Amino acid sequence: YRKVYAAFQAAAQHVGQPTVILAQTVKGWTIEALEAKNATHQMKKLNTNALKQFRDRLHLPISDKAIDDAYEADGSAPFYHPGEPSDVLEYLRERRRELGGPVPERRVNPRPLKLPGDAVYDELKKGSGKQKVASTMAFVRLLKDLMKDPEIGHRIVPIAPDEFRTFGMDSMFSTAKIYNPAGQTYESVDRKLLLAWKESPQGQLLHEGISEAGSVASATAAGSAYATHGEPMIPVYIFYSMFGFQRTGDSIWAMTDQLARGFLIGATAGRTTLTGEGLQHADGHSPLLAATNPGVIHYDPALAYEVSHIVQDGLRRMYGASDAHPHGEDLVYYLTVYNEPVDQPAEPEDLDVEGLLKGIYHVAVPPAGLPDEAPRVQLLASGVGFPWIQRAQQLLADEWGVAADIWSVTSWNELARDAIAAEEWNLLHPDQPHRTPYVSTKLGEVAGPVVAVSDFMAAVPLQIARWVPRDYRVLGTDGYGFADTRAAARRFFHVDAESVVVQALQALADAGAVPAEVVAKAFAHYRIDDPTAVRGVMQEGGDA
Repeated sequence: YRKVYAAFQAAAQHVGQPTVILAQTVKGWTIEALEAKNATHQMKKLNTNALKQFRDRLHLPISDKAIDDAYEADGSAPFYHPGEPSDVLEYLRERRRELGGPVPERRVNPRPLKLPGDAVYDELKKGSGKQKVASTMAFVRLLKDLMKDPEIGHRIVPIAPDEFRTFGMDSMFSTAKIYNPAGQTYESVDRKLLLAWKESPQGQLLHEGISEAGSVASATAAGSAYATHGEPMIPVYIFYSMFGFQRTGDSIWAMTDQLARGFLIGATAGRTTLTGEGLQHADGHSPLLAATNPGVIHYDPALAYEVSHIVQDGLRRMYGASDAHPHGEDLVYYLTVYNEPVDQPAEPEDLDVEGLLKGIYHVAVPPAGLPDEAPRVQLLASGVGFPWIQRAQQLLADEWGVAADIWSVTSWNELARDAIAAEEWNLLHPDQPHRTPYVSTKLGEVAGPVVAVSDFMAAVPLQIARWVPRDYRVLGTDGYGFADTRAAARRFFHVDAESVVVQALQALADAGAVPAEVVAKAFAHYRIDDPTAVRGVMQEGGDA
């Protein structure tokens, strides 16, 4: 300890440059009975002999009798106090005064931001007409518009660990620019292009290179700036969804534990949607990893207008003010978005916004023309799986005479959390009327079995199974992936429209609503077990 003191004394007295102390020590140092024996974690307390040796090594004026009496009384050790006045005590008190008091505390005075009105979100609510648009592109379009907002635009911090071009964000290079404190010191190879690479000390985009850890660190710094600097910042960290929680889950846990706020955008999400870059890129489980983090709110939007409402609500909750949270909520929003272009309908006039934000809402009744007595089934999907149930609804009606309602599930995770919270409330309030999970309310009065599908593992939609008050069947993409076309991969995992049809018919047959032979007929008709049966089917938008 004298050497340690001497080292710190030398470091404290040296000025003009930083000092590094290299300390070489052993486990259990200063405790002779344990030193270098690697038994520290197995030893819960010291006996009297070890305590006396420890006292002697530290030159503490404590008598043998004091040690023996304390140990005999309750197994404890006497504390040493140098008495007053004392240079040691004054030193400790001075250090505590410099740190602001005897007990560390979080002192935050966040200020709510003036958030944009509804107009900035309206563009995504119009739909895409005849053009197909991927949900990643829809989000990027909204991000560009938000960055133009005079109140919060300059507070947004876009972060990417790889090329911003991957996510169609290169149009920001000329306006927002890439941050480089030294500016751009070279001529980029694309300098003659309209969307050329541009760096600037005033740049707003943080391009981290291939460093997810560095990206999360930047997101954490920006997301906690409201507390550390009194300046609310809005990090938007966008990445391949497989390389977020999979690679840096511990860092994201530290981010939320630090009460940071902001958006994580898992782009190119899904097990079957990004088929061209290898199975290591095929994300089928990030929602499950996100579910383990209590500070992360996960959404898997299917449609552009859903993205619009989710982002608006996220900004409101994290950066706005409410009666319950006058300084905003300490949350991180995680959105999984996709690179597959799909039809983007306009927002319906009667949209159930509450259901959308809570995790599930009804989208469409069965097609017209079916008899009232037609067998009924409920189809649920999230993200890129939504077009699959749209097609399955039509196939069920046209080819099998089955009426199917379709539902968009924007968050399996939030539905499960709501249900768990309802059960906990019921446990703690036995004398009050029980609360019903939101998903139970939504699906409690509909007819027929429920079939759920997503581009993630079956365990993702299975999170709500206990609270679905009817026969509940789940299709998912369990496994490492399948390196083929999107259509073939979806047939391989049995999540495509035809697989949804067969699963729905099987559930109806088990309930006695359709003959059992209908299931076998549909299975053979669609060749459900043959990925080659879908060559050339549903290949809109390419394969990667």
